[in-house]
Amino acid sequence: MYVPQHFAATEDDVRSLLANPGAGELVTSTADGLVATLLPFVHDPSRHALLGHVARNNDQWQRPALGEALVIVRGPDAHISPAWYASKAEHGRVVPTWNYITAHVYGTLTVHDSPEWVENVVRRLTSVHEPKWSVDDAPPAFVAGQLRAIVGVEVTICRVEAKLKLSQNRPAADIDGVVAGLRERGDEAMAETVQRHRPPN
Repeated sequence: MYVPQHFAATEDDVRSLLANPGAGELVTSTADGLVATLLPFVHDPSRHALLGHVARNNDQWQRPALGEALVIVRGPDAHISPAWYASKAEHGRVVPTWNYITAHVYGTLTVHDSPEWVENVVRRLTSVHEPKWSVDDAPPAFVAGQLRAIVGVEVTICRVEAKLKLSQNRPAADIDGVVAGLRERGDEAMAETVQRHRPPN
């Protein structure tokens, strides 16, 4: 990943992103080429791994991965209009861009075809993403059937390349304009993210 110094992530940034990775793209290189699946993950710091599951009918888990697996994790992202920059009025040498947070997580892929392992991951994912529903709310026989239809995946992390592209390379007045523009558009989450990561004056 190309990461200019002003967009480099700190260790705290990486920990924060992995603490709530949401859904990520699991990418593996196989004898038939690249294969990718978007799926939810939970980070297990004790195992230094991302845990998730795929549909049993998704044959990605059955195709041996050649080398490292890659999980692409994303934070918030947003189009940034040059009309928001104070420097547009000064000299006009501005262009649109895209702000985003992303991490490329590389590691060793392990498949877990065990109902107990998969149930544990499903419960962990549910506890993170679903506050109004529990696995125990569903009938046990139904849950057992659902668990038989999925297979667990674990990516033991070898390295992480992360990037926070949040207008840090712009003058302070331009960053002010980005924050204001995002708020006016109703994207408060990204506005706060840009504000939180702006360089010190």
